[in-house]
Amino acid sequence: MTSKFLSQGLFIAVIGASITSCVPAKKVSEITDNYEKCEENRSYLAAENARLDKSNMENEWNLKRADEKLIQLTKDTARTGEQYRQLDYQYHQLLKTNTALLEKQEVLKSGSQRENKELMAQLLQTQEVLQAKEDSLKLLAYDLNIQKGELSHLNSDLKAREARVKELEDLLAQKDAAVNRLKNQIKEALIGFEDKGITVEQKNGRVYVSMEAQLLFGSGSTAVGSEGKKAVVQLAKALEGQEDLTVLVEGHTDSDKLSGTGKYKDNWELSSERATSIVRIMLSSSELDPSTLTAAGRGEFSPIADNDSPEGKAINRRIEVILTPNLDKLFEILEEGSTDPRAEH
Repeated sequence: MTSKFLSQGLFIAVIGASITSCVPAKKVSEITDNYEKCEENRSYLAAENARLDKSNMENEWNLKRADEKLIQLTKDTARTGEQYRQLDYQYHQLLKTNTALLEKQEVLKSGSQRENKELMAQLLQTQEVLQAKEDSLKLLAYDLNIQKGELSHLNSDLKAREARVKELEDLLAQKDAAVNRLKNQIKEALIGFEDKGITVEQKNGRVYVSMEAQLLFGSGSTAVGSEGKKAVVQLAKALEGQEDLTVLVEGHTDSDKLSGTGKYKDNWELSSERATSIVRIMLSSSELDPSTLTAAGRGEFSPIADNDSPEGKAINRRIEVILTPNLDKLFEILEEGSTDPRAEH
């Protein structure tokens, strides 16, 4: 975070200084706006990517818990059903006993008073036990119905969660496949430049096209040479027709300071102008939508190699074209999940 604030501070200081220099104020403003949009896009996508990973982990955890509860409820339902059947059998046995006692009572009505009292006491006791069994049976039946309802609700909820996770997984797979196709398409378009300082990589759900400055620019210049322009034009043509794609063009330099007598005041300004030159070539040679392109300069503050050697400095002097797919559909699914009442269970 401190590095980010330091970079932003340096950027603002440079822009302020540029207002009084030879760079027009309008161009400085454009570079500032493009840089800020770039940083907002980068932060937004990083946050949403983390949010997507967190949502997937929560969904997997909830599915595991739902499966465990489903298994436990199934066992409880089977156990309650067995108790119900046992009580039902005992209930009917007691009914038979009660009937036999009633018949015996009728037979012994003419018997002694003592025998009648004993029989009556036994009958009352049997009826009390029978009533208790009947009450228990009703209570078990009630519990069984409640458990069946919970089991049905859990099954429905589990299916809904599985469907949502499946939809997310399908969209992620589609996005990864689309990004992989885009990477292969760009590699094929730039196949003649593989040994001239151009690399194409796929990482973090994006495609990164890195072009070394020596292919594109002369020392301290923002003018693109013929060979470099050919590579940029072929890249722009490969991107035509790509829907739901944002294109960020970043200029990078090594850590060497520019001389005070040069056209550009510092590496911030040089890297921004170089990125803008690439964007202009892409727009003039293709039908790309200008609203999907952003040019930004990062100076020497995002190296990928050591600046202590000539080789490392050459690698750091580069243009990076970062292609990011639109993730609005994934975010919509995540928003729907966060407002789903079943997500609270």
